[in-house]
Amino acid sequence: MSSSAKKTIKLVKGCVANERSAQEGLYKQFYADMLRLCIRYLKTNDLAKEALNQGFLKVFQNINSFSDEKGELGAWIGTIMIRTCIDLSRKELKFITDIDEAAIAENIFVSPAVLDKLYAEDLISMIRLLPDATQLVFNLSVIDGYTHKEISEQLNISESTSRWHLSEGKKQLRGLLAPKGTGNDYPTESNNGIR
Repeated sequence: MSSSAKKTIKLVKGCVANERSAQEGLYKQFYADMLRLCIRYLKTNDLAKEALNQGFLKVFQNINSFSDEKGELGAWIGTIMIRTCIDLSRKELKFITDIDEAAIAENIFVSPAVLDKLYAEDLISMIRLLPDATQLVFNLSVIDGYTHKEISEQLNISESTSRWHLSEGKKQLRGLLAPKGTGNDYPTESNNGIR
């Protein structure tokens, strides 16, 4: 067993015993990764920090249910964080449910050359320009690999609504990524196209 695995087991046991030093160690070990995850899902850094803190509270309250059979500790904590972000943003989400299935275009092309020029922070800030519901579906599908069925179950929406939001997110991001004047300009937050 690696020293990292031993450290993780020790931290989990300490957290189960409600040891403050173990909780602090676990928080510090996963803080940066989980904050980045929360920032991907929520519109503001304040909301991301709120989700992070709520998520860690849930982690500490449920740490006794974690076992190695459930997978890696970071993945388990990440799942809790994603669900916390969904819960936090669900109150304000407004999903478009009147959808023409024929209007859904799953395969909107974005040139790899454009993507190569972007840094992670640029992508996150562009994804944050998407409407709340579209941003949430985009992150769940593209970033975290959830299927439309899983997304529909998590968010209590239909699979076609999930597909529409993913398609709309790709379309709007394509417009944000396209060079100006190419005919691919889509509304942006600055011109009130995205709410």
